[in-house]
Amino acid sequence: MTTFLHHGDLPADALASASAVAVDSETMGLRLGRDPLCVVQLSDGQGDAHVVQLDRTSYDAPNLKRLLTDPAVTKIFHFGRFDIAMFWLHLRVVTAPVYCTKIASKLARTYTDRHGLKDVTKELTGVDLSKAQQSSDWGAKSLSDDQLAYAASDVLHLHAVRARLDEMLVREGRDSLAKACFEFLPHRALLDVAGWEDVDIFAHS
Repeated sequence: MTTFLHHGDLPADALASASAVAVDSETMGLRLGRDPLCVVQLSDGQGDAHVVQLDRTSYDAPNLKRLLTDPAVTKIFHFGRFDIAMFWLHLRVVTAPVYCTKIASKLARTYTDRHGLKDVTKELTGVDLSKAQQSSDWGAKSLSDDQLAYAASDVLHLHAVRARLDEMLVREGRDSLAKACFEFLPHRALLDVAGWEDVDIFAHS
């Protein structure tokens, strides 16, 4: 397994033949509009990870933006709602098509309320992810080896998690419902950005 660090953008030839790419991001916090996007990490599921340390003065990353919007490439997230909103705010792209393992987990794994990435990955793949670097300074000029390892770990196993969840969704007859949720997810993220982050517009009251 190799982790490739890129500054500013993803190389044009990176992940060029992938039909699905696992994606995650690191930010300076979890509040939309306040906390900047710092890092985007990606993997095609073949054992390597690409970590892009963004230029926050311009967010000029055409290759990354092209991949995020490529209709032939499914972007796999865990809680994609936040990442997709961040990508719209800072990269000005609507990420699609997408798959969210957290949504899939909530639809398939109704026997538990533990749908965090660490719990889902541990149960479905046997991999125990470390979250030690989750709250570190992702805006630092240089990323540490521990930060790079953490960033990579969040995408390296998403393809395997997706495969297991797909089996469960089909078994429970909820695969079509999951697909509809994934199609709506970019719109849910845009609602968050527009100010409806804490409002359920489908609720009666």
